Amino acid sequence: MKSSVAAYFSPSAWALEPEASTFAPNSRWSNKDMDPVPRSKRTWTTWNYVAYWVSDACNAAAWELASSMLAIGLSWRQALPAIAVGHIIIAVVMVLNGTIGARLHVPFPIINRSSFGFWFSYFSVISRVALSLFWFGIQTFTGSECVYQMLKAIWPSLAHLPNHLPESANITTSGIMCYFLYWLIQFPFMFISPQRIRWLFVAKAIIVPPTWLAMLIWAFVKVPSSKGFFEQHSQIQGSQMSWAWLSALNAALGFYSTVAVNIPDFTRYARNERAQYIQLAIIPTAFTLCGFIGIAVTSAGSVLYGKIIWDPLRLIDEWDNRAAAFFTALSFVLGTLGTNISANSLSAANDMTVLFPRYINIRRGQIICAILGGWALAPWEILANAQGFLAFMSGYTVFLGPIAGIMVTDYWFVHRCKVDVPSMYRPHGRYRYIGGFNWRAVAAMIISVPPNMPGLINSINGNVKVGGAVYLFDFAWLLGFCLASSSYFILSFLFPAKETYLDNVILADDESPVSPSTPHSEDQSSLQEKASIKAEVQSVSH
Repeated sequence: MKSSVAAYFSPSAWALEPEASTFAPNSRWSNKDMDPVPRSKRTWTTWNYVAYWVSDACNAAAWELASSMLAIGLSWRQALPAIAVGHIIIAVVMVLNGTIGARLHVPFPIINRSSFGFWFSYFSVISRVALSLFWFGIQTFTGSECVYQMLKAIWPSLAHLPNHLPESANITTSGIMCYFLYWLIQFPFMFISPQRIRWLFVAKAIIVPPTWLAMLIWAFVKVPSSKGFFEQHSQIQGSQMSWAWLSALNAALGFYSTVAVNIPDFTRYARNERAQYIQLAIIPTAFTLCGFIGIAVTSAGSVLYGKIIWDPLRLIDEWDNRAAAFFTALSFVLGTLGTNISANSLSAANDMTVLFPRYINIRRGQIICAILGGWALAPWEILANAQGFLAFMSGYTVFLGPIAGIMVTDYWFVHRCKVDVPSMYRPHGRYRYIGGFNWRAVAAMIISVPPNMPGLINSINGNVKVGGAVYLFDFAWLLGFCLASSSYFILSFLFPAKETYLDNVILADDESPVSPSTPHSEDQSSLQEKASIKAEVQSVSH
């Protein structure tokens, strides 16, 4: 018995079977889920991307993004442009990075090696794992609020369930119970493959938007626009309003700045690169419309209930109609579930496959994300107030803006779309640079991240005074993106990494896969380079 238990927990028992399709030297560096997507599995069409973004826009977090802007003093006239401009910018970056995935058919962690270097790419991978875990916890907490409203509609006495947790915990006994229930509900969906998960987005796009439309109609029926939405004005003026608007813009950028980096994880399944171009139009349109609904309903709620309720689930909590509360909360359960699986657990899983390809595939990575992201964090602390929510949204843009800037600049302007896909899988391949680090990317990160650090520190601990530097944090994503992309381009122009420049792109389809049993650690190009150098040395000596 003991021997069987020990064998179960041994590393060899969890090792994945080597895949014959890998382009890496051996299974230590890749597995089936990391490899280029074969033609037969490139199934995503334009309509799948439309459904993806329509469904993602209709989730509680997107509502909170818009309505929380009212909570910090902006009017709807100021909040909507911030949402629109932010998502237009993100959509452009999304398509630029998404096209890379659609052309090369490889995930973000692999693509990132061509710009950051084989080993330095792990910095962005590990950073994104942490961010995905945070977002997974936040969305799980939001889903638990949906479950609470559903149960309360059926069992009203749930609202009076004795609470055995202190007020400082920012969650109640019933809240933690609903959190556990929602975590159980979403867990089975993590076993759905990325190729099939697109049907969940289609279901969300059909079911959830009508619920949002019904809530908008309810808002205008209950509170005419002349008394509510259009009469709502800014509560702040002057420079305070300007900085608050920039902070709102940065929050809009930060909302999907993670996906703007890892969008190749989904576009690599595109039938062709044109299929994902629709993102340029659908992202700003869907999120601005959903932001309008969130702001309008929040404005109506402020008139009806005398306070700004920026969380839609707490707005539902004010309703007397139990049937309306139940079905509305049910639609939010579906909306939150799809977003959490696609944008968070799948993202974390893709990164974990790169960190431990011999032991973790996408399915195992999602399970690990559910355990760590679901319970190791305390998302209810982040969502305790609107200012804290926006501070968190802005905080991780300090790193994601520069990463996105380097990726876009490297592929489109430095290498001009001419990259070597098979070499991305080889630690001693073309993209090793110096010791696995592209020092140009390192320098760009060093230049772009520190200016935003004082503001980040102040947002975490307001007692730390950083003077005027705090204002840079109000547009952290834009500042980081521009500084990183410009500095990376200049350094690459002045000190080009000539070994990475090609006359033509080399795709995975152009080269035969390497057998996982092949006992070599260097690709053919590096071996040829060494042979050339050796020949030159011999000719000089003679």
